Amino acid sequence: MGKISIGIRGWRFDEDEVFDDAGNIRPLNEMDEDTRNRLVRLSAVLGEPCSACWLIHGEDNLEKTNAAEIVYGEPLAEVILCSEHEPDFLYWFREAGGEEYAGTGQLQEEFHEWFADGGRAPEGYAGLEYVDEAPDELPEVPADPADRDGIPEVEEQVAAMEKAERDALDLDLDDLDV
Repeated sequence: MGKISIGIRGWRFDEDEVFDDAGNIRPLNEMDEDTRNRLVRLSAVLGEPCSACWLIHGEDNLEKTNAAEIVYGEPLAEVILCSEHEPDFLYWFREAGGEEYAGTGQLQEEFHEWFADGGRAPEGYAGLEYVDEAPDELPEVPADPADRDGIPEVEEQVAAMEKAERDALDLDLDDLDV
């Protein structure tokens, strides 16, 4: 078995780490921590706007943003991109010093600063070529919680990651009127 992307490109998983021999998703408690954290985080970034589009158009113009198609970086410090802005990220990473932030929690912040300051790839800078096999197919999580065997912990992990993200932003959500 080889390396695969799930849902969006970028993060690559060992196919045999995620799926059993029958092609079913393994229980999360059988996956290594990095794989589990990335899969849990994917559930949060799928459908989110491209980071670069969001920086251009802002929160008030989300209808002008493209949906995320690619993810780079570490969970909770990832850069999510559309195909149009992937070359900008790759240029920053390869040619403008971004590589020094690989594997760190600073990657997202540093790329966002570079991009917000007008950093862009030169015209015609090439992105990556991808081979999409079954791009619209995502692994199915069993509907019956009794059949999930460890998958309910996803909700707990997502909640923990969202709390960590809020804490990192130093937001006090208790003061909000909901």
